[in-house]
Amino acid sequence: MPNPGHKPEQLQTAIDAVTAHGTVGAAAKVLGMSYSTLENRYKTAVARNFEPRCQALIVGDKAAPGPGMALKGTSTLYGEDGKAKLQWVKTNADQEKIAEAQRAALAAMCEEIKPLPVIRGPRHADSDLATLYTMTDCHVGMLAWDKETGADWDLGLAEATLAGTLLQMITAAPNSKLGILNQLGDFLHFDSMTPMTPTNHHILDADSRYQKVVMVAVRILRRVISAMLEKHPKVHVEMKEGNHDPAGSVWLRVMFAELYKSNPRVSINLSPNPYTMLVHGTTLLGFYHGHLTKLAQLPILYAAQFPKEWGATEFRYIHTGHKHHVEEKEHPGIKVIQHPTLAAPDAYAARGGWLSKRQATSMTYHVARGEVSRQTFIP
Repeated sequence: MPNPGHKPEQLQTAIDAVTAHGTVGAAAKVLGMSYSTLENRYKTAVARNFEPRCQALIVGDKAAPGPGMALKGTSTLYGEDGKAKLQWVKTNADQEKIAEAQRAALAAMCEEIKPLPVIRGPRHADSDLATLYTMTDCHVGMLAWDKETGADWDLGLAEATLAGTLLQMITAAPNSKLGILNQLGDFLHFDSMTPMTPTNHHILDADSRYQKVVMVAVRILRRVISAMLEKHPKVHVEMKEGNHDPAGSVWLRVMFAELYKSNPRVSINLSPNPYTMLVHGTTLLGFYHGHLTKLAQLPILYAAQFPKEWGATEFRYIHTGHKHHVEEKEHPGIKVIQHPTLAAPDAYAARGGWLSKRQATSMTYHVARGEVSRQTFIP
């Protein structure tokens, strides 16, 4: 019977040893332990769902990482006689090989993308104005149940809400020469075939399969950009990374750059920098999701990263998201604006009491006077 009194390190050693040597008997002989003791620990480890750590090697074998992995270090288990019994190879994913694979995948994807036909723009527009349309923390692919969260959210609702609200914003905006789509990150709720957060691997409430999520996400953004092209002579697009979609933001940027590469009226910012900016006359507009540097540090960070643009402008605004609620603070020389989300809260937010009014805002900037107007839309 499994023994509940075994220490975790004993159980881990047992399952590593049996994995390395193939049988309980062989592992017990190497470790200098009785068969029954090791068998009991091994069964307890299996019952508690322990898994072999790293890559267990019999001493004498060459410690070599697997394909696509880089050697990080080794850990050795010594017996009472002072001799090495087992060695674990600690590996990390080879970052350069991962980057090469990503570049190859993106290049292959772009070979299949055909640029969209050019859309005819408006005849008249105010050359002094730029209108910013912000959409952040949209969480396309998230599933919410109104009985639990206060509002439903799924792929169908995400498409209807996001596209519908943004199209209203575009219609109501002034005829600015420049339209800016400020997609601030966490546009996708999850970033792989498995619905979990990329960094901490928290399981997420997801609606449908990843390919369907991608199809809806692309369709929403195409509709929004097409509407902006009918409204504004020039369109600029920011696709920022979020903590939910760091990889998704990469292929979104690259894919949409390929889609509109034949249209000189569209510019897509391909920079992987989490902190980016755009200058409109004497106005500096900054874009950042909000998940890395604290908001209070952004003014000095932007001044340090973009000293020439900072010195050449009089009005400065940094737009962020991440927190799902409105917060606006003016610092010396710059204003930091945190935008809310149009998406419903998920179960995690609802249970934690992190609720806020769902809305989105368009802001219009003058080349010589900074922000001159804004409009708020409620889904």
